[in-house]
Amino acid sequence: MSEVRYFNRKMSYGIGTREEQIRRLQKEIKDADAIVIGAGAGLSTSAGFTYSGERFQKYFFDFEEKYGFHDMYSGGFYVMRLDPEISWAYWARNIYINRYMKAPKPVYEMLLELVKEKDYFVITTNVDHQFQKAGFDKKRLFYTQGDYGLFQSVNPAIRKTYDNEEWVTKAMEAQGFIQDEAGVFQLPEDGKINMKIPCEMIPKCPDDGSDVAMNLRADDSFVEDEGWHRASAAYSDFLRRHEGLHVLYLELGVGANTPSIIKFQFWKIVNQWPDAAYACLNYGEAYAPDEIIDRSICINGDIREILMKL
Repeated sequence: MSEVRYFNRKMSYGIGTREEQIRRLQKEIKDADAIVIGAGAGLSTSAGFTYSGERFQKYFFDFEEKYGFHDMYSGGFYVMRLDPEISWAYWARNIYINRYMKAPKPVYEMLLELVKEKDYFVITTNVDHQFQKAGFDKKRLFYTQGDYGLFQSVNPAIRKTYDNEEWVTKAMEAQGFIQDEAGVFQLPEDGKINMKIPCEMIPKCPDDGSDVAMNLRADDSFVEDEGWHRASAAYSDFLRRHEGLHVLYLELGVGANTPSIIKFQFWKIVNQWPDAAYACLNYGEAYAPDEIIDRSICINGDIREILMKL
């Protein structure tokens, strides 16, 4: 990526002890003119959005028993070979628990509490919509990689997205899930559910009746709709308006899968703006280039535990 040319390949893991870096981060949050939050999958993992274990076994035990996969990620590939009535039953559950359910742990709420009095903006590769659920201003959010709550047509001529909440609700009910008093879908008392939806419930594009797919960036068929472009423009405008100011670039749980979207961009901006600062909170991957290490805070660990100390 072009951004890497600004740096040699030597990385550092921060200056000072963990406690000293936490204190530095507290001060940066307090003193910053603005905060740009860059969030990756590690933030949602810290909030309890895991793709295996208890969440998977509660909602996909029947798929695991019949087909032998043990996590939602693997399941998404496996069900591609199954009949669409079964595949879409799987995806209704997957979308529901990873988009319409609230995260099990209040990590996003803790983050909002830290920045709500600041001038902030969020750019994220997450597609689970947890920032909005926690109360972040939707005008300050840029979901770069799509939204589990949207479908798009497989027809490349239709550059629109479609809200899927109503369909997900009906597809969950068709499988036998029951909403509790809080409106959360639970297993029925007898634990018996269906692994397929009626064929007439398979989602189709409302404009031309074509098949649909999730609005997730997997290749160049990803639809960047009007909302995506508005958010992108708002993010660019925020960066422009704060250029040269004391801005904290706070990176949370960003891994190495798509570093050019957040990580490399943050490094590049901090390197170019002498009053900017960079903070990286991540489990096992908290580091920064030597060129900006004097203005970097790198804290290795669970993001929830770190936020609790701030």
